Amino acid sequence: MDCPCHPVNRPGAPRLRAAALALGVLLALPGCSVFDAPVVQRGNRVTEDQLREITPGVQTRQDVQTLLGSPTQSSTFGDPIWYYISSRTRQRPGRELLVTDQQTVVIAFDPSGVVREVKVLGEDDAKPVDMVSRVTPTPGNERSLLQALFGNVGRIGPGASIPTSPGAPGSGTGR
Repeated sequence: MDCPCHPVNRPGAPRLRAAALALGVLLALPGCSVFDAPVVQRGNRVTEDQLREITPGVQTRQDVQTLLGSPTQSSTFGDPIWYYISSRTRQRPGRELLVTDQQTVVIAFDPSGVVREVKVLGEDDAKPVDMVSRVTPTPGNERSLLQALFGNVGRIGPGASIPTSPGAPGSGTGR
């Protein structure tokens, strides 16, 4: 009996293996950090070294502004508290912005402008805010679906909806 002879090493096998390996690598690449969005620093980030230089009871507003720069926000009534707000964010395709590290430095001053207290607040100190889904009604805009669809049928020009008296200019009498 004669068996057909098949060579063990086919001529195209190494190229086929290399193509399969390249395809596997290309499919695995999107999971790598090469394709991640860059981290963006937002706000004025206060470092630990800068915080150590602020001593309550010694530094004034001018000293703090020289060291940290202008605050992101100050208290609404008066100027006794400054807030330095910062975060690190990353844009995710098709999703909302990802906040990875949020920090708020609160510096309180006494009435004479001297630092009274320094606090660092993180994400754990945040309080959840419930959004209200109500809509403020606007009088005169309650229209049904049919009124919305057919409300302008028959109105031709900009003045067509304003009734005019006979003999008035623009009434179409030609006088």
